[in-house]
Formats: sequence, C-alpha cells, structure tokens
Amino acid sequence: MSITEAAPLPLSAAFKQGSKELHDQAEAATFIDDLMNGKVNLAGYVNYLKSLRIVYAALEEVARDNASDPIVAVMHDPALERLASIEADIEALSTGAPEESLCQHEAAQAYAAAIHAASGHAPRVIAHHYTRYLGDLSGGLAIGRILGRTFDLEDRGLAMYHFEDIKAKVYKDDYRERLDNLPFDDAQRAEAVTEVQAAFRHNQAVFAELGKNLASYQR
Repeated sequence: MSITEAAPLPLSAAFKQGSKELHDQAEAATFIDDLMNGKVNLAGYVNYLKSLRIVYAALEEVARDNASDPIVAVMHDPALERLASIEADIEALSTGAPEESLCQHEAAQAYAAAIHAASGHAPRVIAHHYTRYLGDLSGGLAIGRILGRTFDLEDRGLAMYHFEDIKAKVYKDDYRERLDNLPFDDAQRAEAVTEVQAAFRHNQAVFAELGKNLASYQR
C-alpha cells in the first residue's frame, strides 16, 4: 500500500457510514416518530409487531440455514433471536380490535423475501443480521423503555427488548470486532454494504406502509 492510499474502513464503520443517511431517514419516518412521541395507540404498535414478526421469521430461518457457513457462523448467535419474544408480545398486547389488522404487511413481506434471497450469500446474510440485531441492541433498547412508559406496560409486552444474559455494550463491542475480522475481499465488502443499504430501505417501506393508517392509530 502506498503512503497516499488510505486503508479501508473496518467493516462495522463501513456499514455505519454507508447507511447513515438511510438510517436517519428511517428514524424520521412519520410512523416511528409518532410512536416514539406517544402519538400511536396500542393497535398501531401491534401492527408494527406483526410486521416485525414476518421479518424476524425470515431472518432467523435464513440465519439457521446458513449457520454452517464459516463466515456466518462467526456472527450467528441463537441468543439474539427475537421471533418468540415478538410473538409473546403480540399475544400479551393484542385485544382483538379490528384496528390491529389494518396493515396488510406487504412491505414486511417484501423485506422477508429480500432476506430469503440473501440465503447462500454470506456477505448479504451478515448485512441483514447486523442491521436488525445491532439496531435492537442500540436504539431498540431505548424504544422499549419509551414504549413501556407510553403504554404503562412495566414488563408486560416488552419481551422484544429483553435480551437474557446479554450486556448490550459489551456484546456490541464484541460483535463489531468479529465483524471487522471477517475475511471479506473488496467485492464482498461492497456486496455487504449494498445489502445493509437495501435493508434500511425495506425498513423505510415498512414504516411508510404503517404510516398509511396513522389516522386510525392516533392516541
């Protein structure tokens, strides 16, 4: 490497840099902004959980199917799985109100299809794994606290945000270190970053679809 040639960013930094604008756009989506500001009712939140159930069912199936891949194996950890927790939260919070079934979850289905399409391509599987689980261990924990206060849930219906025996900061640091040490070549790095960006676009689409029913989700 010449003295004028910059070393490549660690993969975790490349993921963060490559998705920053999309991440900011997703956080600013009307639905998620209203949810975080206490303007969405419980039916709206249940619709959100139903979309997440579709996405995590796909992610966890693909992660298990690819766990024997030596690259995916470095990152795969069943302790991160959220599907059972999401299903428990839906059961705990659902009242059966018709408003809980307003969303058709087409965006979540498209997101799930993209995750299934990544199966067999380690860089793309890792990209989806990073996008969801690092998000859960970062902003997701704050979201859980806000929702607990908003809906006065205490511990009921918040299993999604509870990671048994995982200390978020320690785990995230270790996760990024493992990510940065993956033996990706330049093409694989680029493939992974592109897939992270695609995952954030799918997140945006999920929020946009949920936002179409905000009038019925007003709190």
